[in-house]
Amino acid sequence: MSKAPHTRWGPVRSLLCLAPLFVAAPFYAYRAHYALPEPVVDLVNPTTSLPQISEAQILAHAKYLSEDIGYRTVGTREHALGDAWMLQQAEAFRAECENIVRAHPERKLQCEVWHQQGSGSHRFDMMGSRLYKTYVNLTNIIVRVSDGTEEGKEHAVLVNSHVDSTLPSPGAADDALSVGVMLECMRVLVNMPSWEPKHAIVFLFNNAEESLQDGSHLFSTQHPIAKTVRAAINLEAAGTTGPELLFQATSEQMIKAYAKVPRPYGSVVANEVFSSGILLSDTDFRQFELYLNVTGLDMAVVGNSYLYHMRKNIEPGVAQHMADNVLALLHHLASEESPLPELAAGYSRPQTVFYEHFGHFLVYSFTTAKLLYSAFFVLAVIVARLTYVNPAPALKKGTSYTSELVGGAIAASAACIGAVVGANVIALIMDRLLGKSLSWFSSVFACLALYGPAALTGALASQLVVGRVREHTAFTSIMLLQAFLAAVIQGLGIGAGGVLFLSSSPLVLALLVNKFLSRPGDDISLWSYAIGLLTPLATGTTLMCSVLDVFVPLTGRIGEEAPAEHIIATIVAVNGSYILPLTVPFVHRFNRRVLLRAVVVLSMITGLSMAIFSMRSPFDSMHQKRLFVIHMENITSEEQHLHVAAADGAPGFHDLAADIAKEFSTPGVTPETVVMNQWNSDWDTIYPFSLFLTPYKFDLPLRAEHQDPIEHDFTVTAINDRVDEAAGTRSFTMVVNHPGIIWTAVAFDAHVLQWTLDNNPPDEYARHHIKEGSFYGYNTWSIDLVTKLQPVNGSGSADGSVKVNFVGIHEKAMWPGKRAEKELGGRAMKLFEEFDGWLERETGGTVDAMFLGCVGGVTVI
Repeated sequence: MSKAPHTRWGPVRSLLCLAPLFVAAPFYAYRAHYALPEPVVDLVNPTTSLPQISEAQILAHAKYLSEDIGYRTVGTREHALGDAWMLQQAEAFRAECENIVRAHPERKLQCEVWHQQGSGSHRFDMMGSRLYKTYVNLTNIIVRVSDGTEEGKEHAVLVNSHVDSTLPSPGAADDALSVGVMLECMRVLVNMPSWEPKHAIVFLFNNAEESLQDGSHLFSTQHPIAKTVRAAINLEAAGTTGPELLFQATSEQMIKAYAKVPRPYGSVVANEVFSSGILLSDTDFRQFELYLNVTGLDMAVVGNSYLYHMRKNIEPGVAQHMADNVLALLHHLASEESPLPELAAGYSRPQTVFYEHFGHFLVYSFTTAKLLYSAFFVLAVIVARLTYVNPAPALKKGTSYTSELVGGAIAASAACIGAVVGANVIALIMDRLLGKSLSWFSSVFACLALYGPAALTGALASQLVVGRVREHTAFTSIMLLQAFLAAVIQGLGIGAGGVLFLSSSPLVLALLVNKFLSRPGDDISLWSYAIGLLTPLATGTTLMCSVLDVFVPLTGRIGEEAPAEHIIATIVAVNGSYILPLTVPFVHRFNRRVLLRAVVVLSMITGLSMAIFSMRSPFDSMHQKRLFVIHMENITSEEQHLHVAAADGAPGFHDLAADIAKEFSTPGVTPETVVMNQWNSDWDTIYPFSLFLTPYKFDLPLRAEHQDPIEHDFTVTAINDRVDEAAGTRSFTMVVNHPGIIWTAVAFDAHVLQWTLDNNPPDEYARHHIKEGSFYGYNTWSIDLVTKLQPVNGSGSADGSVKVNFVGIHEKAMWPGKRAEKELGGRAMKLFEEFDGWLERETGGTVDAMFLGCVGGVTVI
């Protein structure tokens, strides 16, 4: 009995048939991606009577640090209060632990506490800039939990969070949340009746991360138990919502350990993106790698990173998710099955593929991946040959099998290129012609509505150029191309090739199913499309969520000159090509007229989308523009200026600057941007991030408070001064005295031969930047230098003098962190209070400003 005559469905009916899949797969992936556990309130499980992680307790700790104590910027009084509170918590924990051991003397459990305080220096290159850090009497609180034996302390896992917060920020998510997580894990572990650690756990509450990782450097280089650490788990936050992301993993053993947590979330893609340096960000994990040479895991909350270092709240379930995972990790790493002894050899580059796929966390080595992907490519070639249908079997001449597949691969490649080009053309128009960049900023997924139609238009338009390709050929070519690229990329040592393996593997099944569902010469079965699209839709949606979660908010702080519009357009196009790989065979299912109509319709949709987005404001009250404001008191010239800067390319800032000038500067002045480079020392307190800024500098009007003398005893001097004319050198000690001034920074030009910062100063006349962080009440720091004498004005004589630009932050003049004692902040705080209220009224809460009262000057020593 013959099959029924084939009836071809049109494009609309075919798409409607596939529509449930287009909705269900992304919806499933979206829900799974953002799923969080139900927050727990009780400290003890009412059913088992065992201790359990309580999100309520974690948030209580975070609330106390961020609200009751407040903005814990290194060097402030609040920073010292945070240190005292943290030490109190550690000592209370030790007392609780000792009480448990006294009640159960058979239990092998010991809890030790150290309050470390020390000084040091280190080089901290960042954003392509060379920078040196020095710190004075900064602190850490360290808790070690072990079985009390030397053998149990020989191999330890370190878990780290930081107590301090950045300029000026309450630091609720970053990083009081992680502090609370660690305290809860400590409580649950020691109160678990049967728990005894085979290997020690070191809890490091470091108190100086935001000053460029001084606390972790202090522990790694000076604490006596640092040498016992075999692996590090760093807990961070760059957002306030969603699950914690594993974004750095540096050994197969630790990745396998992470696979045992209840809700793993991370992939080799995130790991490789972060380690590539594309994201200009860093954590304490850097210090543990550099100075302890250990492997480990770097984990952070990254969802809704619009609120990174801002004044907003944490989503329910976030703390529970992180703490449950950390507790499970610590249980495993402190157990008999722990890989810690294997890690004594230190850090090495990971050779492991890992990702979450439909609820399963998969881990395998690069060697396994190479064999698997190569074998799969061979299988794909075999399936391609078995399912091949000769379009003209009666003809002796015609297109060969190989050339057909090459044509299909060209069509698929052209679609990807066309998608990128189409999206970037619209990005160019939005940015350069319409002046409407970042119009999608206020929603992570809004950019899909702008650049999705443009990318699809470009992909389809490319097929008009490529010409006609058989549907079956295009389908097969995509399978082979993705399988081939997966094997090649993995062969180059890049684990991210696994995502192509995931998307190409169901295409093999789709082609085999199609062989039984369709007759030779028929269209590809829609069932085959459904099978082939399921994984790309789900996996691609997960990737899209992860990437946009990070990159969309990031565009608000990468500088005006950064091609933010093109970055987001390219991300949408590339991810879209991955999510919908079978667009090419589907459009070749129909005739050229259908393809042309599709291009026209999509072009109209793209135009409509551009019109809508052109009317949108990039910012709202929950997705704010970041403004950086400095009130500068120059103790050398006795001048005062207002500095205002932005770190994004969105339209409107220059108009806002003009309005600020009218309100707060001298009348009749037209504001102009100033040059931001290595020699603009007004912003050196936040160097090198300052290089991203677009700054204005305003004169302040002659108000009564601006006419008072500047009274800050901030000096840079040289002592122990000696010039050796024969050797052509000068040796001296630079002393910086800064009572009441924190985060001091000096910048100078010199040819440094030796100094106490490190053993390798640049062997040339260069610009040097040195930043300081000191504990509250410590007001002096110094460095010893030997410099090469420089000729004066081309003459034969030499001069050893050094011109030093210096700047710091008035400890009492940071808004809103010091709002409670604003009277002590002088004229800067009076201006900031007025400025902040004006911004709220004028912008409707769409701007979040960082206000710093700075003191600076220039001297020759």
